[in-house]
Order: sequence, then C-alpha cells, then structure tokens
Amino acid sequence: MFKKILIANRGEIACRVIKTARKMGIATVAVYSDADKDALHVRMADEAVHIGPPPASESYIVIDKILDAVRRTGAEAVHPGYGFLSENSRFAKALEDEGVVFIGPPASAIEAMGDKITSKKLAAEAGVSTVPGYMGLIADADEAVRISEQIGYPVMIKASAGGGGKGMRIAWNAEEVREGFQSSKNEAMSSFGDDRIFIEKFVTQPRHIEIQVMGDRHGNVIHLNERECSIQRRNQKVIEEAPSPFLDPETRAAMGAQAVALAKAVNYCSAGTVEFIVDGARNFYFLEMNTRLQVEHPVTELITGLDLVELMIRVAAGEKLPLTQEDVRIDGWAIESRLYAEDPYRNFLPSIGRLTRYRPPAERRGPDGAVRNDTGVYEGGEISMHYDPMIAKLCSWGPDRAAAIEVMRNALDEFEVEGIGHNLPFCQAVMDHPRFVSGDITTAFIAEEFPDGFHGVTLPDEELRRIAAGAAAMKTVAARREGRISGVLSPHDRRAPRDWVVSIGAREWRAHVSPLARGHIVTEEGEELAIAPKGRDPRNPDVLIHGQGAVKVRFEDGTESTVEGDWTPGDRLARATIDGAPLVAKVDMRAEGFRIRRRGADLDVKVREPRVAELARLMPEKLPPDTSKLLLCPMPGLVVSIAVEEGQEVQEGQPLCTVEAMKMENVLRAERAGVVARINVAPGASLAVDEVIMEFE
Repeated sequence: MFKKILIANRGEIACRVIKTARKMGIATVAVYSDADKDALHVRMADEAVHIGPPPASESYIVIDKILDAVRRTGAEAVHPGYGFLSENSRFAKALEDEGVVFIGPPASAIEAMGDKITSKKLAAEAGVSTVPGYMGLIADADEAVRISEQIGYPVMIKASAGGGGKGMRIAWNAEEVREGFQSSKNEAMSSFGDDRIFIEKFVTQPRHIEIQVMGDRHGNVIHLNERECSIQRRNQKVIEEAPSPFLDPETRAAMGAQAVALAKAVNYCSAGTVEFIVDGARNFYFLEMNTRLQVEHPVTELITGLDLVELMIRVAAGEKLPLTQEDVRIDGWAIESRLYAEDPYRNFLPSIGRLTRYRPPAERRGPDGAVRNDTGVYEGGEISMHYDPMIAKLCSWGPDRAAAIEVMRNALDEFEVEGIGHNLPFCQAVMDHPRFVSGDITTAFIAEEFPDGFHGVTLPDEELRRIAAGAAAMKTVAARREGRISGVLSPHDRRAPRDWVVSIGAREWRAHVSPLARGHIVTEEGEELAIAPKGRDPRNPDVLIHGQGAVKVRFEDGTESTVEGDWTPGDRLARATIDGAPLVAKVDMRAEGFRIRRRGADLDVKVREPRVAELARLMPEKLPPDTSKLLLCPMPGLVVSIAVEEGQEVQEGQPLCTVEAMKMENVLRAERAGVVARINVAPGASLAVDEVIMEFE
C-alpha cells in the first residue's frame, strides 16, 4: 500500500480524499494556489505545496506544476478528485512516465471514454443505445446551426472535455445556437483547456439516472446501483438521491449490465460513472461516461456501506475488488443537497465573500437516520470567484425515501451560513415540494416549477401562526433581558410587556404571553422555588412542569399555543417545540422583531406592543430607490464583453454584456426597450455586486 499520496485538487473533494487516506494510514500532500493558501484542505493535509496564481489555468491544471509537487514531496500516487485534471489522459501518462501511480483509470480508458465525442462513437459501435447527435468537430457557429437544424431543435451544446455543467447550453433556435456555441467554447477553454464542442438532441421530459461502476486491474468490474440526478439547474446537479424512485429492478439490472459491459470494453478500472437519460417508459439512452469519482458519490456510499475512495486507492495499488456483484446491496435511501455560493433570489448568480458564519448540522448515524456533510470550507474562510461555487454536500440517509427526506429537511433547518448568498432556502423548498416528495421529477423540474426564478416560499397559515407564537415568546424573553440589563426590572419583576402584535406580511396576530414555567415556579405570593427543568412539580405531582422557557401564547381569537425552548437573545438558531411539534429556524434580532428563515421562507416578523403597532400603521411605506434606468452587476465578476454602444437603441431581451464569475459566463439582457446613455465599464473590468455597468435614457 502507498505511504504517501498527493491530491491534485482543492476544496471539498480534496478534504474527502484526505479523510479516507488518514483512515488508511496514508500520508497526504495538498497543492494550493494563492487564493487557497488558508484553505481547509491545506490545513488538513500532512504537507502542502504552493503551485501558482489563483486562476486554475495557471495552477491546478498545469501538469508540470503538479509533477513538480510530486517530485518535491516524494508522493507515490496522485488522486485527481473530480474536475481539473481528473479526466486528462496526458496527465495520467505524465505520471506513468514519472513512475507515479494515477489513482484512476488508465490513460487509454480516459482517452476512450473521458472524451464525450469518442465515447459516443464507441458506445454506438458496441450497440449501446445513444441519443442522436453529431460527434465530429464543429468549426464555427454557422456549422453548429446547420447541424442543429439537421438534428432538430431543441439541441444540447456540450464541451467535449466538460463536466459539472461547464460549457453546456440548451438551444431552441438558430440564434440560441450561435450564442451558446461561443459561450460553451469560452467556458470549455477556461475550465478544461479544450474548446472542442459537440451537439446532440435534447430529449424533453427526461430523467438523468447514472450507474456507478468500479473495476480493478484484474478484469473485474461491478456496478453499485444507480443515482437519480434529475434536479438540475443550468445542467448542473443540485439534488441527487440513491436509489432512483423511478427504476424498477428489471430496468436497474439492465442499465447496470450495460454500464459494466461498456466499462469492460475499454478495460476500465477504478471508479467511473455511466450516465443515461431515461424517458417515461423507462427506455434509457447512453449519454457519456465520466472516468472519475463523481461529486454525488456519497449517496452511493450511504446505501452500499462502501468507501469509494478507499476502493479507488486499493485498486490503484493493485488489489482485487473485495466484493462481487452479488455482494452489492441497497440499504435504505440517501439524498444529497449541494450547497452552492449563489444567490437564489438573484437568479442563482454566484456570490463570493467571507463566511462570517458556517455551522453545519452535527454528523450522525443511527438506525432511524444519518447526516453527513462533505465540505471544504470553514467559518471565517473566503469563497473565491476563481473556482466552482460549491460550499458543501449535505447528505441524509433514512430507512426509506420519506425518512431520508425528513432527515434532510431537519438538517437543512439547522445549517447556518452567513456572509454570502447561498441556495439553502431553495434546497429547503425542493424538499417540501409535493412533486419532489412524490418522486415525479425530470430534468425540467426547476424550469417547470420555478419558471420565474426563486422568490422564497409561502408558508401555510398554520405554520405562520406557529412562527408568530414563537416570535411572541422570543420577544418576551428579549424584553425581560433588556429590562434587567438596563436596571428597569428586578429578577422578580413581572412588569415586562406580555401583550404583543405580531405581523408577518399582511397577516397579524394579537398575542398575550404568560409563563408556564421558566426553570422555576412562581407562587401567588411571588415566591420562586427552583425545580427540575421538566417533569412533575415535586410539591404537587398532579402539576406538570413544561420546562425551562415554556410559555403559553393566547391569541385574540381565544386559541392558545404552548411554546417550549431555551432560546436566549443572541442565539442565531432557535429550537423550540410549539404545540408538541418541533420547529427550528434561523433568527436575526431586529429593532421591531426578527428576521426568521425557515423551510425556504425568509420572513420579516414585526413584534410590537399594541400602541406601537397602532402608530406603525400610520407610518408611510418607504419606497426602494428607482434603478429601472440602470444595468447593475448582479454578482462579483469580470466583464468579458460589451455588446452595445452609447447611443444605441436596444430591445427587450437583447444582450447587453457578458460577465464571468466562477468560470461561468452570464449574459445580461435588456429588461425593456431603451437607449444606452452611458457605459461605465470596459471588458476586463472587475465588478462588485450592484456596480453600475451602464445607464439608459
């Protein structure tokens, strides 16, 4: 077995490999760019080597720099992770020439299957059903349009060396082909150093289901069942699960057998994934083979009990697979939510900055459920504009799909991230969406269910009422704390406000808060007696004590809620039991109440004394500033191009400029017809959020 391996990657996957190597007693070497000098993977590794400036094209994908790090540290093997050099056959060959083991498939398999064009041809020759498309090199946009019209719209424009949604566009007409062709080429060159593009038919109403394969150097290949990856945005996976809620045993076996046959045809070893598109009748078509470890591999590990990274390392060291196809099992259900640094309220545009707060839920494993969080960041760390926006992969496991969803819901409720925009609210919305819960999903799920983008979730009235009860209870606690700190109240004073008006949007509740027990019993004479946190009154067994922080909230209509919890002012996460049901929410105190975030809803909750609420209704509403004549940069990024000139008349939907962030090009378009009055930036400019790009008359 190896004594030392180098991880030619960064972030979450580098940390993931280090964990398994440490478990196996193998020393690790990290590599890092200027932007990653304080990164978590650098801290975790036994050694770390600096390899250059922040752009991946000048650091992480420069083969000579990785080889130099190998030589300097004496690493015996290299794990490439995913992305970067993981599917680069030249890199695998260069390591072989150095006498260093590549923890992945042989270079010949990467060449055969890692390249999307070549893999399509080989699959067709092997009799595998493939999606119609053009696998040859495409010279320019005009040829791309001709090919697309022959195939028939819609089409998918894809980078040959691509992955992770980079260099991928869907086009529904010739204009979108021309625009998407160039953007795909640019993204492909920036991310992979290879701008080759191919085009295939885009199958409508598809499911994206993939088969995990694992092979050794002795000719043994098995599959580890499937993953459903249909919840995608911009062709990038957001939610994955294993197994698929759609496949039956017969289809699973057929897809697995086909994936294994394809892998054996190219003498494949190590971990790999054969991706299929599946229609409503369970007909499946080969899409591509990823000759590397997939981002979503944890869900396969959770249902099989296997460590895929460990298997990759052992196979690379020449060991045989320790199991056969008959040994592979499906134990329960697993779901993965990808936490991205992107703002769902700004059309999921990238967000960068410092993680002022990063508190993932505690990892655990038990018969009723499990939580796992694979991450490469830490509180206080920076999210850079130079790399993929993934922050973490939150995974849940349950004995069945319903249980796995519920575990995920609760874990997302407890996940605290502040300082940047992130997609946690969107992941929460998906978990509660009836269509996802039913398993009736396709790759068009997000486009169909959120056609106008994500604007938060509208919670049911009963849930809002529970939040109102919790807010009234928290405001009472805060008022008592404030009074004691200011010296207005003594510890025994009961004159703190207990009557409140709680407002959430247009809804309003009048509420009276009275203590049931807050760590003590109050007698009629005002005497306080210490008691146990919860249980029966030791002086009177017939009296049930609700516990520390328990209050009764009586609403104006006569209904009541019992709120139990231990929230204190300053806590950013509130855990409570309201009317016997748990409630977890993110809480930020404000002058007149709280900002409360729960299950995809972001609520401005006003909690005022009745007289203050009465006066507030008389106050005029403050209107936001008018930015209708400005084009603002929606995210930090680099100006790639300006498509218009000053004085030019533009129409609704017309491209105005292109901004690149996190290796993705974003075309900003005119929201309405107008005339460009002034352009404030030039190509190459680095912009901040809401910086003015151009002004209109």
